[in-house]
Amino acid sequence: MWKKWFGKSSDVFHTPGLNLIKRESVPRHIAIIMDGNGRWAQRKGLLRTFGHRAGVESLRDIVKAASELGVKVLTAYAFSTENWKRPDEEVNFLMSLFSEYLDSEIDELHQNDVQIKFIGKIDELAVTLQHKIENAQARTLHNGGLILNLAVNYGGRAEITRAVQIITEKVATGALKPEEITDNTIQDHLYTAALPDPDLLIRPSGDLRISNFLLWQSAYAEFWFTDINWPDFKPKHLIQAIIDYQKRDRRFGGVNKDGAHRFK
Repeated sequence: MWKKWFGKSSDVFHTPGLNLIKRESVPRHIAIIMDGNGRWAQRKGLLRTFGHRAGVESLRDIVKAASELGVKVLTAYAFSTENWKRPDEEVNFLMSLFSEYLDSEIDELHQNDVQIKFIGKIDELAVTLQHKIENAQARTLHNGGLILNLAVNYGGRAEITRAVQIITEKVATGALKPEEITDNTIQDHLYTAALPDPDLLIRPSGDLRISNFLLWQSAYAEFWFTDINWPDFKPKHLIQAIIDYQKRDRRFGGVNKDGAHRFK
């Protein structure tokens, strides 16, 4: 039986294609670039802020679906280091929306054993929002279900730069020798150090790029793109992405089943 959110059946159980998913090979870690909120709103003649609020509803549905499907980690790209370039009104609305999301969702997430984590330059956010983030992480720290990993004020290059800075400080103090630095050393100093790398990265909205998201971690992730804007992204699309993922032959630079080589 699939896990049921709050003991009740949700849309994911009535979604065509669910029976095609192989439970033993559901991606452990799915990363999603929640893109297309503004375009979704503008096409409907609405302010961009309406799209962001609709995007929160999509996140809520996908968190439930991912939990029910047995995904271990869901990382959602909520706000990038480059998003500060947007108009102040939109940025302020997004920050308010993050705060509102924590207020409205924390109880249900906690009751459903979801652990909330945040990655990014959290120390640059408003102090009140920082406190809410810290409280949400502390409250759900020992939950053993889905890990909801929210990337806020996050940039892949900034994350790698931060890791290099920490490592070079250790070298400077003699705590680490240059020849001891390996891939694992860098991995251990990323925001996602304790998490598995993403198996599947989903990008809605039609853009075919990863926009500075999990650059190191996505080295061997499978990408799944769709023209659907994030507010219209439903559990059925998540299920289709997983079905497509399970059809792929992941070789990580090795050879396939018949011995043929594949380039990295």
